Amino acid sequence: MSITYVSANKILDYNLGATAYTPPSSYWLGLSTGVITVDTTGTTVTEPSGGAYARVEVINTKATSFNVAATGALTNKIAIEFAESSASWGTITYVFLADAETTGNIYFFEALPVAKTVQDDTTVLFDIDALTFSMSN
Repeated sequence: MSITYVSANKILDYNLGATAYTPPSSYWLGLSTGVITVDTTGTTVTEPSGGAYARVEVINTKATSFNVAATGALTNKIAIEFAESSASWGTITYVFLADAETTGNIYFFEALPVAKTVQDDTTVLFDIDALTFSMSN
């Protein structure tokens, strides 16, 4: 997953001594039918509406949800499953992590390798190690 300016700025400020930083205790995994870019915020992402769609809480701990980083990347340690859709969510093209259940700030995002059309009675699931969070030059 790529990082947004929100996330990059917090990391830079923290690592270069400008400000203290406490990461969110939980992130919320969301889906988007529109493009997400480095300057996307929680209010500009295009999420499904209705049909039982809701972001999924991911506890922000390596002990629970994430593997230990190596070579600038880490993966999800747990499977992450959305509630079954009760109506169409459209064609999902991106996945993201935000710091709130609704709106908030988008920290990480990734285009799906293959867009996924979510119809009624569909469960979206990301298996263990399906999401890679990375920082690269």
